[in-house]
Amino acid sequence: MSGASMALSRRRIGAMVSRYWYLLRSSWPRILDLIYWPAVQMLMWGFLQTYISQNAGYFAQAGGVFIGAVLLWDILFRGQLGFSISFLEEMYARNLGNLMMSPLRPVEFVAALMIMSLIRLAIGMVPVSLLAIAFFGFNVWGLGLALAAFFVNLILTSWAIGIFVSGLLLRNGMGAESMAWTIMFLFLPLTCVYYPVTVLPEWLQWLAWSLPPTYVFEGMRALLIGQVFRADLMLQAFALNVVLFAAASVAFLKLLDSARVHGSLLQSSE
Repeated sequence: MSGASMALSRRRIGAMVSRYWYLLRSSWPRILDLIYWPAVQMLMWGFLQTYISQNAGYFAQAGGVFIGAVLLWDILFRGQLGFSISFLEEMYARNLGNLMMSPLRPVEFVAALMIMSLIRLAIGMVPVSLLAIAFFGFNVWGLGLALAAFFVNLILTSWAIGIFVSGLLLRNGMGAESMAWTIMFLFLPLTCVYYPVTVLPEWLQWLAWSLPPTYVFEGMRALLIGQVFRADLMLQAFALNVVLFAAASVAFLKLLDSARVHGSLLQSSE
């Protein structure tokens, strides 16, 4: 294969991003949905934290922990969902077969999905972060470089899960659609979003520490409660994310090859 054919095409990636962007901006319910659920969760947990902080000394010292956890969890969840929804749009339109017969390469397709994941995430999270400032005085942007470390690790995890789920959809069709909406919630209790790892039974803690987001949420609590940025936790999370992303990419390519062999690329039903 020549070097020219191996090079990424910015035009093809840009064309795919434009396609998804036009589809998104033409539908106000899609845009509203990006903001609705993060806003509801942020308000619910924010008011709960306000109540607890008024009645418990410990939580009064841990200001912003719940709101911070909600906002970081939404980065993880919405990042994966934004990736998977853009992929599902192609399945709903019965367009996967056309894309796979076009010059578009799988890596370019995935790159476009990752960019759309960031766009969807920005549309949903920026207004919600401003609401957190207005209602509760919690400024997630004030975390500075720590927020960047949290974000990078969470978005890498969300993309890895999104790539794997897309592979399952390629191979199994719409019968695996529910995985796109529910798989991340399997990680919710194990990544210790709202409580420290020590709350888990000892036999379950090893599994929690094998998941990159666990390190992010532990680092968030260390920063907000102890005013300490745990760079070691972020580096461990990044190392695990590299392994997870590589494994998900290999799985996607294997599932894509299997889908081609079994002819499921042209199937959009269960």
